[in-house]
Amino acid sequence: MATQHVVAGVHLARPFQVRRLGHFGINVASVDRAYEFYGRLLGFEISDELDFGPRVPDALKAQVGPTRGLFTRHGTDHHSFVLFPQAAMAASNPHYSKFPRLNINQITWQVSSLREVVDCFDWFQAQGLPVLRSGRDTPGSNWHLYPVDPAGHINELYYGIEQIGWSGYSKPMSMHGIRYTQPPQIPHRSEFAEVNQGVSQGVSLTDGYRRHSQPEEVFDVEGVLLARPFKISKVGPVRLFVDDVAAVADFYQRVMGLAVTEQVDVLGHRCWFFRTNTEHHALAIYPEALRGALGLHSTHSLMGFGVQLGSYAQLRHAVDFLGQAGIHPVDLPQALSPGVGHHVWVQDPDGNLLQLYWEMEQIGWDGKPRPAAQRRVWHNNPSTWPEVIDPQSDSFMGEVFLGPLN
Repeated sequence: MATQHVVAGVHLARPFQVRRLGHFGINVASVDRAYEFYGRLLGFEISDELDFGPRVPDALKAQVGPTRGLFTRHGTDHHSFVLFPQAAMAASNPHYSKFPRLNINQITWQVSSLREVVDCFDWFQAQGLPVLRSGRDTPGSNWHLYPVDPAGHINELYYGIEQIGWSGYSKPMSMHGIRYTQPPQIPHRSEFAEVNQGVSQGVSLTDGYRRHSQPEEVFDVEGVLLARPFKISKVGPVRLFVDDVAAVADFYQRVMGLAVTEQVDVLGHRCWFFRTNTEHHALAIYPEALRGALGLHSTHSLMGFGVQLGSYAQLRHAVDFLGQAGIHPVDLPQALSPGVGHHVWVQDPDGNLLQLYWEMEQIGWDGKPRPAAQRRVWHNNPSTWPEVIDPQSDSFMGEVFLGPLN
């Protein structure tokens, strides 16, 4: 890994640089039931649907049930969170039979250029590291490759995801005239040129997916009327239970290039926290032995994942909103999330843990986290939280949500 590569004029140890956790996905027992939670309650908006039925072997089609998967978003990225049907995915992808504890569909990391995707595909092959597939995703239009960590988690390195603008339409599927199963020859034509070609061939830009309805907008969210009293502004961190912490940590640090922010003991178990940018962590790795100590009963390798809300006030309103829907916080140690301010954990219909938070510690030029003694302290019971709190130096720092809230 000491070999120097030139990435956009900078010497790096690998031919790519992960810039952020772009999107994340889980396989669920019922996509419709899961979307009631993630869509109706939390506000992830469908950007496209995909039928996995054609990928299921004929002998298994009668056994898998519904095969519709959903791409959803919280901002302008075509998708930031996906829900795929677990039975159909297991039947159509032999990878899941090798790793039966997986219910994560993918953990997706963004790089900043198409050249990085092409070069890192060659680099992974030269290193003898497994890549499940590569090419270009549709829907979504992102160029990618899918490496796998030692515990079987499918990662994606990607560039160039489709953006959904003011009209709310996704790119029509008929716009995708070519299916890429390998990285392209570069330089490749621009996205603008691809769209122009589709238009010249008679493709209507309004043939893509657009939401059909919207709950009544009755909540004043910092000056904007929305259907919920909060708005998701970011996806992540992702949190994993693994058997071999050292091997998995080595993959994300040495191969993927994530930085270790810190290691923390939780109930006597050593846990690792990795970042891709200035956030304290985008990925956390916990030893499998910690599961029992936490009293968690799920056998999936996904410990949980986070969504950031726009403000402390929105977080408090979200707790009340979910409580009225019968969704109440799960009590877990704050030590599981160093660097994360006020937060709550809730469970989705499949029992997956979801962390709602508003504030994450940011890491500066020296790469050092805030000393533990200087971190914000609060009670786990949201009913005791004050209406107004004082800011930390970095409370409003980090990745910014772009565009209007709706």
